[in-house]
Amino acid sequence: MATPRRLLPSISLLAAYESVVRTGSTLAAARDLDLTQGAVSRLIQALEAQLGVTLFLRERRRLVPTDPALAYARDVVKALDLISRGSMRVRSNTGGGTLSLAILPTFGTRWLAPRLPRFLASHPGVTINLGTRLKPFDFEEEGFDAAIHFGTEDWSGAGAIKLFDERLVACCAPGFLARHPVSVARDMIGLPLLQLETRPNAWAAWFAHHCVAGRVPQGMLFDQFAPMIEAVIHGLGVALLPEFLARPELADGRLVEAFGGPVPTEGSYYLVWPSVGAWYPPLQAFRDWLAAEAADPDGEAMLPR
Repeated sequence: MATPRRLLPSISLLAAYESVVRTGSTLAAARDLDLTQGAVSRLIQALEAQLGVTLFLRERRRLVPTDPALAYARDVVKALDLISRGSMRVRSNTGGGTLSLAILPTFGTRWLAPRLPRFLASHPGVTINLGTRLKPFDFEEEGFDAAIHFGTEDWSGAGAIKLFDERLVACCAPGFLARHPVSVARDMIGLPLLQLETRPNAWAAWFAHHCVAGRVPQGMLFDQFAPMIEAVIHGLGVALLPEFLARPELADGRLVEAFGGPVPTEGSYYLVWPSVGAWYPPLQAFRDWLAAEAADPDGEAMLPR
């Protein structure tokens, strides 16, 4: 159903309203918008008249937003941001476009970033903006065009392609293993086992894989792999690390396998995107390129020649 035109304020009214709420006064908003204070006041009055609602309480030359006004401001900010991003896309699409991508921090820095020069070299008109997110989010609210996701293909309202599965390796520092030799999997129970916030059952699954029953002790908790890897290197315990992320440290000897080989997990890595944005050309190009890269996830991340 179409929105009544009388409930669609102009951009100038909404911009003035957002600025007054954000800056706290018509004077500050006037400076923000390069207008006179009187012009800002008239825009606010016009918005209130159009909506038929008092948005601000006038208290000694101050405008105090009401609770409904603050809620409305959140919607206005999202709408203005959406229009701004759309305008940027229209301007940039002639030369390629901009792709806003949410990445898992360690995946992004260790696996994706070294490979991105290849994509950018073959798509010189595309600009990629990166932001880190650890958990699923609302694409409409966050403004990302796509995200790298670990888990299952369960992101609501999104399309997805599976990149590759994850295999975890029990890793520790060489000196730590020398001080705490491990002959069988059960020996690991008494060691400090580092935990990742997003893999709460990883150690339980690892011990079950090795047929070890019993309660898994709690260890230091991390929200990202990168600091956990550094903690393991410095001898703070044993960690289950994705094989592809730990490969550099295993190769140069800063880490060693504590026991056993790689163990498959239930989760996988996915590229996900909002269903309504699947047509976006930079996303289509990135999706095709990433699928080809993920077909050989252990391949060298070489710069283009």
